Amino acid sequence: MIPAQLLTNLNDKLAAALAQLKASSDLQKLYDAKVAFAGKQGFLSEIMREMAKLSKEEKPLFGKEVNRVKDEFEKAYTAREDELKSAALLDKVNKERIDVSLPGAHLQAGAKHPIAMVMDDVIAILARLGYTVRTGPQIEKDWYNFEALNIPPDHPARDMQDTFYIDADHVLRTHTSPIQIHTLLSEKPPFRALAPGSVYRCDSDVSHSPNFHQIEGLLVDRQVSMADLKGTITFLLRELFGSAVNVRFRPSFFPFTEPSAEFDCSCPVCVGKGCRLCKQSGWIEIGGSGLVNPRVFEAVKLDPKQWQGFAFGFGIERMAIIKYGIDDIRLFYENDQRFLRQFNV
Repeated sequence: MIPAQLLTNLNDKLAAALAQLKASSDLQKLYDAKVAFAGKQGFLSEIMREMAKLSKEEKPLFGKEVNRVKDEFEKAYTAREDELKSAALLDKVNKERIDVSLPGAHLQAGAKHPIAMVMDDVIAILARLGYTVRTGPQIEKDWYNFEALNIPPDHPARDMQDTFYIDADHVLRTHTSPIQIHTLLSEKPPFRALAPGSVYRCDSDVSHSPNFHQIEGLLVDRQVSMADLKGTITFLLRELFGSAVNVRFRPSFFPFTEPSAEFDCSCPVCVGKGCRLCKQSGWIEIGGSGLVNPRVFEAVKLDPKQWQGFAFGFGIERMAIIKYGIDDIRLFYENDQRFLRQFNV
């Protein structure tokens, strides 16, 4: 027989523990009651040490009673836990109730950045002429950025581009022309390539940024002339700004093209009459162009007697300024939502 006092103590503790479970008002208090009764340092662990004092015949009987008490406690604990969880969920639902009759929150829809819009427009227009996009690294070796483009270390044209030098041999690319060199080295002509991307120069004011965007075109084939170049640029500008714009070419100098020309278009805002955007001249400077200099072909191991080409390039920000009538280039980079929302169509 199990000692009466031990058995009474076991049942009394069970009754007290069940009452504590029932009185627990939240899950933390419920868990504390479980630890106090059935934890490693709780009542059941303590009373089990009393088994050492029992006889061989009493030990299994007492163990059976302890297991009964433990099972009864676990069932009561699980039931009370379910009750408290259901109550907590109901309380949460009541507090977070949504009135579906209220109007929804107005969220401002996003839109493409005007620079991205113009770049996509240019790429789409020239894709109709067979041009496809090429990309390249923004940190370039001096050879790709300058020397292969007929701009050796002592060439005065380097002064035209205020360069960020990484070290003696690497620069932040000052134009996207290095992509043309990568293309000439990795692909076999003929091809028509576009090179869009970010470029960097030490310059910053209302019309210049140290980080801006360019896109350049390169066509290489057996027979290429200035007439082909002029036709391509005229088509691009009229598709971008409207068929009414006129295009003119002015002789210029670029080390990597010969002959070279800058090209302008009549102001699409005032239609050539003169306004603040075109500084009353009726014309807006767009970019530079020319036939590929034979020295560039020689640098990439192409025979200039067999291959000819033309190249052109311009700043995307300038095109966006013309297209949308923006008077300060810094607006493109300030991330002002009032400015950007104007382009949300």
